[in-house]
Amino acid sequence: MDRFQEMQIFMAVAEEEGFAAAARRLNISPPSVTRAIAAMEERIGTQLLSRTTRSLHLTEAGQRYLEDCRRILSDIDEAEEAAAGSYSIPCGHLTVTASVLFGELFIAPLLADYVDQFPSVHINALLVDRVVNMADEGIDVAIRIGHLHESNQHAIKVGEVRQVICGTPDYFERNGRPRHPGELSTANIVMSSASHLLSDWQFVNDGNALSFRFEPRLVVTANQAAINIARLGWGVTRVLSYQVANQVAAGELELVLEDFEPPALPIQVVYLKSTRIPAKIHTFVDFLADRLGKDSALKAVVKGCN
Repeated sequence: MDRFQEMQIFMAVAEEEGFAAAARRLNISPPSVTRAIAAMEERIGTQLLSRTTRSLHLTEAGQRYLEDCRRILSDIDEAEEAAAGSYSIPCGHLTVTASVLFGELFIAPLLADYVDQFPSVHINALLVDRVVNMADEGIDVAIRIGHLHESNQHAIKVGEVRQVICGTPDYFERNGRPRHPGELSTANIVMSSASHLLSDWQFVNDGNALSFRFEPRLVVTANQAAINIARLGWGVTRVLSYQVANQVAAGELELVLEDFEPPALPIQVVYLKSTRIPAKIHTFVDFLADRLGKDSALKAVVKGCN
């Protein structure tokens, strides 16, 4: 087994946090993974992985070696892609990330259209409700909602969304429509722990920022679950406007406190800065920018109509 194969196995073990999981990912036998790691540690002369019966962790040397492996293998991939013409022809594997609900509603349908248009590209979509480190996790393109702070990224704005409070018309008929954010303290509130909107709810009143920390009666782990509970007429929730655009348009949910909403958040297609951008990345970015930019659900211009 050559050293490049060993590096790939080591990366898989580190990222999957287990020998068996790495073997499944690479489609090789667990003993082969064990032998490869043992051979690496013997040749290098240091322990890369700390093993117990229940867990596996990188040692300090292993962490440094993992970073070097990622850099070396990335350089090899780039050299091979350049030789194969991938900087002019879209081809190879493309890794994309987005939040779960946004990915399911807007990105997943577009992935099928893109690969039909560019059959030499294979896409892996990582849909998670966390901010993924693009460099560390090998992400080519990310769809972000909110303002960016990294200086090593290019970003193209494709839309914007509002932070909205919603409930059913029936719930508001029974309990009254709040006229000020402070009145939500007596409401039945369901929150999603997957949302960055969970803890402090920000509002604006006559240009002044308002912040409230409400005690939810229900906390769930998914945005869609919070929306489903609100649709039952149990209470109110705070979500991003795209997440309930269809329900609001159908009259199932009603928005309240719109005059107190903070500024809309940008939706951006993001990729890492580089002197050379592979064709698979720039064609996918252009494709998303065109398709998402035309979606009315991602335009937060008129309150109550997005």
